[in-house]
Amino acid sequence: MSEYIKSDTADGILTLTISRPEKKNALTVAMYAALADSISQADDDESVRVILITGSEDSFTAGNDFKDFLDNPPVDPSSPVFRFMNAIAGAQKPVVAAVNGLAIGIGTTMLLHCDLVYAVDTARFQMPFVNLGLVPELGSSLVLPALAGRARAAELLMCGDPFSAETAKEFGLINGISSADELMNTAQILAKKLAAKPPAALRKTKALLNMDVDDVRARIDREAKVFSEQLSSAEVKEAIAAFLEKRAPDFSKFE
Repeated sequence: MSEYIKSDTADGILTLTISRPEKKNALTVAMYAALADSISQADDDESVRVILITGSEDSFTAGNDFKDFLDNPPVDPSSPVFRFMNAIAGAQKPVVAAVNGLAIGIGTTMLLHCDLVYAVDTARFQMPFVNLGLVPELGSSLVLPALAGRARAAELLMCGDPFSAETAKEFGLINGISSADELMNTAQILAKKLAAKPPAALRKTKALLNMDVDDVRARIDREAKVFSEQLSSAEVKEAIAAFLEKRAPDFSKFE
């Protein structure tokens, strides 16, 4: 377990808290590994009925830690990033998310694989993959159009602009909006409600709900291949350099 992923189990609920507030809970390879292991183990643990994921302080997660990600790029299915993606996409038990603030990149796309998602009213979402010279991941190019419609998905994925909790709810990414004071209480009440349900019936209901996107694993693999190719591109190098230098990127020289 990474020191930045806090784990607590009570009343049949495994609560995973992304806790690296000094970096807006940006995810490292070790954190991905801890999340992947925790979700996979929860599926095999009869004492766990529901998984609840949240962040610490004012962020859910700012997405990938750029330096760590570039130093340890995902290259095959055994990479912690891909293990996490497959763990959350294939989780058999209900997954509830409490989005307590910033949710960038995979911080947004992972929500597409959670069953119930509530966000604080000040939450900000963004999928800036194209802005960074990259492509969508975690099956979002498949799941998001099915959820929000192709036009809205194209707007979110191709423009890559931030959007509010109200927009996320309108587009079907989240179930509801709560105040900061009530967010965790709301999420815990829902998690407890699910934990009290017949577990086999709940798992089978989730499996049925996911049947219409049962090729999401194939899409994750396809996205991963293109994502990896782009990761070594000049476009990404320019985007990351601009970010670190606090300037606007210049893609005018790229074809």
